[in-house]
Amino acid sequence: MIQFILNNQLIKTDKPASTTLLDFVRYEENLRGTKIGCREGDCGACTVLIGTMKEGKLEYMSATSCLTPLPNVHGKHVVTVEGLNLPDKLNQAQQAMVDCSGTQCGFCTPGFVNSMCGYALTCGESTLESAISAIDGNICRCTGYKTIERASAKLAEKLKSKDQENPMAWLVANEFVPDYFLNIEERIKTIQTNEYKSNGQIPIGGGTDLYVQKHDELHNVDLDYLFDKEHLNGISFYGNTCVLKSSVTVTDLIENKTLLDAIPNWYHYLKLLSSTPIRNIATIAGNIANGSPIGDFTIILLAMKAQLTLTNKANETRKVMLKDFYLGYKTLDKKADEIISEIAFKLPTNGTKFNFEKVCKRQYLDIASVNSAITVSSFENSITEAHVSMGGVGPIPKYLAKTSEFLANKTITVSVIKEAEQVLQTELSPISDARGTEAYKRLLGRQLFFSHFITLFPETIKMDDLI
Repeated sequence: MIQFILNNQLIKTDKPASTTLLDFVRYEENLRGTKIGCREGDCGACTVLIGTMKEGKLEYMSATSCLTPLPNVHGKHVVTVEGLNLPDKLNQAQQAMVDCSGTQCGFCTPGFVNSMCGYALTCGESTLESAISAIDGNICRCTGYKTIERASAKLAEKLKSKDQENPMAWLVANEFVPDYFLNIEERIKTIQTNEYKSNGQIPIGGGTDLYVQKHDELHNVDLDYLFDKEHLNGISFYGNTCVLKSSVTVTDLIENKTLLDAIPNWYHYLKLLSSTPIRNIATIAGNIANGSPIGDFTIILLAMKAQLTLTNKANETRKVMLKDFYLGYKTLDKKADEIISEIAFKLPTNGTKFNFEKVCKRQYLDIASVNSAITVSSFENSITEAHVSMGGVGPIPKYLAKTSEFLANKTITVSVIKEAEQVLQTELSPISDARGTEAYKRLLGRQLFFSHFITLFPETIKMDDLI
């Protein structure tokens, strides 16, 4: 039995666990404000809010309901646009959209309103940048966005006076959310149930890959729901080693202070990965197990010399380096009953620098044409160790072993970088497809490789000398 609060109503359901949250709220509860758009997590028309108890406090996030299996909201609070309505007037997000003419056909509007109310619930210091960032997973084909951005700006301005000591009471008093929100935390505590038990043959985390690939096939499939299993959640640090449990999400990483302090531009790099509602539910292990040749976080971890821990049904573990995990296109060094339970990598220390680059048809919310990452350790003007990775240039996420080996113990000069790029080209095997021709991808590989050194060693390596 799956239990959760949907808006202001307690839900107990024995519907198939593989049912998506979107289908449940629309077809079982007749809440039609949550729209069906792409069913791939791209358009944001199905955006809902999910409130989860974390360390004794209810925390909300936006999520794409089209990719969320029902067990992932077990014991939580789900909010659709209907659950944000005030009795006799518009809430602040709805009013801002009206005042700024932020809606035309209206199909996307519920998703935008949910994301904006989610921002009101979660923001600390309110800024225009962060308010607009909160709607980065919502697409509108009518307005040109400027009216919606103005609505977000209006909301952000009102939220500058938010009481951070008693935020929910302030949000209710100032008509951002209805007053039933005041009691949700206590109600969630009363329905807190044991962890949802599952032991299916196919593991699923956030659902952002599996439901895209096999939505119609999953309705009667016995899945193993991993997203909320306690032993698969958490980020730990042992010296300069970071260990991620497999259900850690991109948002968990983008908000982790230790990682933000240890890796310059970490926030900027991870903002290039998908959108806020997807980052909130997409797990790192899922990105790795997907085996996509252009998986962004896979490319980042390859350059960080990540090591995986695989665990089978008998709780037996083995370790494998991420660079050895990919045997061929979508072929992994993983047995059918194994899951990725941990991912470990070293944080950059003194003398070690990291950089990530990505090129796609639009800057955000897109799959890379080519992406690349590098970790470089140097002393004075010499490279002591380098690890380079690149995606979109072969059938697997590529660790560039020959290029990395060539760079070791070399002086950081323009001639060395150019020579290393020639080695790099021997490791690439791109194909022409919808994201570009082979020649274009080789050119991107070259430019991104050069960009690493222009970014990390600006005093030594100049763009004009390389290009």
